[in-house]
Amino acid sequence: MTDRAEEDLLLELLNTTPVVQGAVSDALGTPDGARAWVRRHGGAGSDEEVAFLVAVRDAVQDVVWGRRGPDCLDAFLRGVSSVPAVRNGRLEWDLRAPEAHHLAVRLVLTWARLEETRPGRLKPCGNPECRRFLLDRSKPNSARWCSMAECGNRMKARRHYQRVKGSQG
Repeated sequence: MTDRAEEDLLLELLNTTPVVQGAVSDALGTPDGARAWVRRHGGAGSDEEVAFLVAVRDAVQDVVWGRRGPDCLDAFLRGVSSVPAVRNGRLEWDLRAPEAHHLAVRLVLTWARLEETRPGRLKPCGNPECRRFLLDRSKPNSARWCSMAECGNRMKARRHYQRVKGSQG
């Protein structure tokens, strides 16, 4: 998988707990839904794999929100290693982790690579009523909303209303 595809998958995982019609929804909140999500993304969908992935998702969300420090992710990397191998004249790294942890570990490593190479680019949506995240790929790192069509327009309209209301009072 390319770095971009791994980043998109991390973002998709983080965004599995959106607010829908005023209530938090969880795409991994039911056993069938979670297994289906994991299978769509290359996993087997075992109970252990789902539980580990949900724990990683929750931890990374907390880190991005600033509720917990990145050290909380260490527990998910215990016993994991990366082994070099030359294939087709190129050096590649094989991830060694329990099969049920492989997908989640890859996503923790993707988060770490993002923090190292592009710090501050993975962030929560600027709408305080939204639980989604965004990966700001803009040159000036100025994106603020998960979606301009939804949260961006909503927040701009709210600010406009407050300005108009404030100038009339």
